[in-house]
Amino acid sequence: MARELSKRRLRTDRLPFKKVNYQIIGFGLLSIVAGYFALAQEPWNGFFPLVVAPILLVLGYCVLIPLGILYRSKQEQNNLTSMPTDSSSQTPAS
Repeated sequence: MARELSKRRLRTDRLPFKKVNYQIIGFGLLSIVAGYFALAQEPWNGFFPLVVAPILLVLGYCVLIPLGILYRSKQEQNNLTSMPTDSSSQTPAS
C-alpha cells in the first residue's frame, strides 16, 4: 500500500504542465473564441470578419497553444541541464 502511494505521489509531483502553461493555453482558447465571435459579425465584408478574426485565430492556433505546450521556465531548464550524468557511460579520451 505504501509503495502504491509513493508511486502515485511521484507521478503527481512531475506533472508536465505548470500553472503558466495552463494560463498560456487559456489565453489561446480565449483568442480562438474571440476570433470566431469576430468572424460571425455583420456585415460579412467588414473589418472584424476580414481582418481581426483571422489574426486572432492564427494567434490562438499557431502561436499561443503551441507556446503553452512547449513553454518551460528558465529555472526548470537549468534543473534539467544540471542533472548529473551516468559516469559509466562516458568513455575516456585516448
